[in-house]
Amino acid sequence: MRDVIQKIIATEGEAKLTVEEARAEADRIISEAQKKRYEVIERARQEAVTEADKIMETEVESAEQIKQKRLTEAAAEIESQIQLEPASRKWAIEEVVRCVCKQS
Repeated sequence: MRDVIQKIIATEGEAKLTVEEARAEADRIISEAQKKRYEVIERARQEAVTEADKIMETEVESAEQIKQKRLTEAAAEIESQIQLEPASRKWAIEEVVRCVCKQS
C-alpha cells in the first residue's frame, strides 16, 4: 500500500511539474504573440505614415504646379489686355504677382 501511495505522490509531483512547464510555455507563447502583434502594428503604422507622406508630397507638388501655371496665365492675360509702356507694364505685373502670392 505504501508503494501505491508513493507512486501516487510521485505522479502528482510529475503532473504539477508538467502543468507548471505548460503554463510557462503558454506564457512564453503569449508573450511572443504580443510582441509579434506589436511589430505588425508598428510596421503597418510606419507604412501608413510613409504612404501619407508620399501622398502629401505629391499633392503639394501638384498644387505648386497649378499655382505657377495660374500665375503664368494671369501674367500673360494681363500683358495681352493692358497696353502700357514696358516699365509700367513690368511694375503692374510684379504687383499682381506679389498680391496673388500673398493670398496663397
